[in-house]
Amino acid sequence: MTRSRQHPAGDAGHRGSAAPGPRARRVGTGRAAREPRLLPGRGVLLAAPAVVPVVLVLGVSLTAALGQSLGLMPFIGKPSLSLRGWSGAAAELATSVGASAYIATASTAVALVVGFVLAAYVLAAPRPGRVVAALSAATIPVPHLIGAGSMGLLLSDSGFLDRVLGLPDGFPALVGSPWWSAVIIEYAWKESAFVALVVIGSMSRSMTGMCDSAATLGATAWQRIIHVVLPLSVPALAVSGLIVFVYTLGSYETAWLLGPISPEPLSVRAVRLFGSVDLAARPEAMATALVSVAVGGAAILGGVAVLRARRDLR
Repeated sequence: MTRSRQHPAGDAGHRGSAAPGPRARRVGTGRAAREPRLLPGRGVLLAAPAVVPVVLVLGVSLTAALGQSLGLMPFIGKPSLSLRGWSGAAAELATSVGASAYIATASTAVALVVGFVLAAYVLAAPRPGRVVAALSAATIPVPHLIGAGSMGLLLSDSGFLDRVLGLPDGFPALVGSPWWSAVIIEYAWKESAFVALVVIGSMSRSMTGMCDSAATLGATAWQRIIHVVLPLSVPALAVSGLIVFVYTLGSYETAWLLGPISPEPLSVRAVRLFGSVDLAARPEAMATALVSVAVGGAAILGGVAVLRARRDLR
């Protein structure tokens, strides 16, 4: 009797725990039905209207440039495959690559340092930092052509700075310098404001609480900058630095106005050859432009790979 009474109860308990009742099935089915189903390629579909036209325009432009550099789409004459645009001035092309890489690297490094200092000051001192942030933001809409002209009037041998400070005769020239001093200064001045705004926008919310906690634990202002602000700003600095490098690599006006005549950066060489009266120089112009695109693309891919590797390490 005891065994017969316990068996149905155990069996019923086992069945109840294994199979939910009809009410539970209806509730679970209703919740599952009410949940939105996300398409696997929804992000790609949403970005397609903006990405597809850009990819088409770039693809057609790069294909046409490649065809012209190989002599398959000549401005005059019959098409004929030729590598003269690539091998005709290979030494000058390599020198242009070195000059462009030097200008972009130096300008980006200075812009990152100055931009980080500006961002740290704005975040550490909110009231006076607002004035600094406003002045920095005011430089962003200024075109590089106007900025380069202003730097030329300021830093030239008989410019405003020379007349105010009375620089000695042996002071090194900044405009037209073989070290591209005025070019780097102009790029650093313009792009440091961009770097500062990117850093401020990316870490303004999370930085305040962490700095307050570090100050409560006895950290000095310098320690808070090194151990709190700098690690938090590394992703923003990396992304903004990559943007500044690629933009500086392809910029033309500043290097043309403030730089020396030789060596020529890639952008200056491409524009000069493209506007030359000698139409036979058009393949060299297209080859120079394609090399500039290749260097910029390699920089982008390398930067993205470094950012992904750093994120995976976390």
